[in-house]
Amino acid sequence: MCGIVGYVGKEERCLEVLMEGLRQLEYRGYDSAGLALQLDGRIETIKQAGRLGRLAEALGQRNGDLSEAWAGVGHTRWATHGPPNEANAHPQIGAGVAVVHNGIIENFAKLKEELIERGVSFTSDTDTEVIAHLLAEGMEDGAPLREALAAALLRLEGSFAVAALSAREPGKVVGARHQSPLVVGLGEDENYLASAVGALIKETRQFLLVENGEIVEVSGSGVTIFTLEGEPVEREAFEVDWQAEDVELGVFEDYMLKEIHDQPSALRNTLFGRLDSEGAIDLSEVDLELATTEKVAIVGCGSAYHAGLLAKEAIERLARIPVEVAVASEYRYANPIGDEKTLVIAISQSGETTDTLAAVGAAKDFGGQILAVTNTQGSLITREADAVLLTKAGPEIGVAATKTFLAQVGALYLLALGLARERGLSSPEGELLRLGRDLRRAPEKVEETLGLLEGCIEEAVEIFEGARCALFVGRGVSYPVVLEGALKLKEISYLPAG
Repeated sequence: MCGIVGYVGKEERCLEVLMEGLRQLEYRGYDSAGLALQLDGRIETIKQAGRLGRLAEALGQRNGDLSEAWAGVGHTRWATHGPPNEANAHPQIGAGVAVVHNGIIENFAKLKEELIERGVSFTSDTDTEVIAHLLAEGMEDGAPLREALAAALLRLEGSFAVAALSAREPGKVVGARHQSPLVVGLGEDENYLASAVGALIKETRQFLLVENGEIVEVSGSGVTIFTLEGEPVEREAFEVDWQAEDVELGVFEDYMLKEIHDQPSALRNTLFGRLDSEGAIDLSEVDLELATTEKVAIVGCGSAYHAGLLAKEAIERLARIPVEVAVASEYRYANPIGDEKTLVIAISQSGETTDTLAAVGAAKDFGGQILAVTNTQGSLITREADAVLLTKAGPEIGVAATKTFLAQVGALYLLALGLARERGLSSPEGELLRLGRDLRRAPEKVEETLGLLEGCIEEAVEIFEGARCALFVGRGVSYPVVLEGALKLKEISYLPAG
């Protein structure tokens, strides 16, 4: 997982915007970072191995000579091909073209061999450098950068998001994606590219999403999306209601701690407007035939899968509908069975999880009703689904899901209550309303729990700091919770846990 950011606009802003974008994306890659900037008809690159701070130090030593750039791309890397060193850091260069890339080019070895046979010299071990040389060849043959990228995309296999700029086309950045996220931010006389909305939230709240198989051309004066054949695509912008302070650490030492303490507000925001003071549910935004649902299938990966397991218990108990929960990566290979009375709930925080999107495709094949539960407005899953239930947790920057997991659980409990109401299951009298009122009080309970834990965590750490592995025990509704706990311990401490 790597982070991409791009900017075209004002020379006094370029370096500042790129570095701030990389700071917000550093969670996507820690081992190296770099920039490519258009300057006086050339591409200037500066790269460093290690954390982003080393790149900032290197920029400080340049005495401001890069401040006149008004277009550029940046990258923070998590190594997949080649060790984390300066040579393998992005951007990668090919004859006046600079490329940053998130993803895997599965056929890069074959393409690299072809390029070497044509006399191309490689300076890195990365799959990304292949893209740079393909673009350079296309431009040397007379193609504009966008057309060179379109031709290169037809040769690439894998999942990727790419941004590139050329010394020959000043004031322009092009980008494309296939199964990896890429968004466009819209500004006034300046425009942006990034791997995630959160990278740009300090600059704009207006965004365009680039679809698979499309190319976007970004300049200071505008943004145009094209098909690979060169046909322009009309795309409506969407607005994100996140605030700039949502991506600030504030008083917290790290983003995971901040997002743990964001949980009450994330849950409160997710419930707001969907649950009144009497406990009545309003899911009018979910425009599906819920009353006719005879079966539910839930798909997700990691924390989303665990949220789905909790939803299974709630839906079966409250709405009396059979529920299956599948790891999204396995769902499409399992020959899933269903029809138009099957509700398929696809859970993805980013809305861009490749395996979950593939599961949605499998569900479409049998005609199921598809509901996306996601935290990201305008994401790909929101357009693939028949309806969307947005969680409202704000941007998630910490690698391990905290507030987004809880928001998913809250949204799914709302759905369970809504399904029960649609099926007329309210026995004993007022039981659904009582449960709704209890759910409405949940954010306060989470807040109280966080307060109770303040003095206990350090004591627990002292007791278990010498542990070499961990076993989490629970059953019934606690079973998905212990799975999530074990996942968190593995993600954060690298201790074996189960």
